[in-house]
Amino acid sequence: MLPQLSGVAATVAPAFTPLQMGGGGFLSLAILFFVLALVAALLGARGIAGLSMEIAKWLILIFLVLAVISLLL
Repeated sequence: MLPQLSGVAATVAPAFTPLQMGGGGFLSLAILFFVLALVAALLGARGIAGLSMEIAKWLILIFLVLAVISLLL
């Protein structure tokens, strides 16, 4: 059983912080698109590989920006 919070601790301790709501999906999606780009490149689909790599690059950039912002706050 989990211990129950009472008094001030129950009102101060939030269930989550706003930056944790997304679950950190940017990095896992970036890895997924990177793997998709590698597979597409091996199969010869250069258009899909290029597009997947661009999406992965943007997702990593967004992840890094949000990581820096969360470290500063």
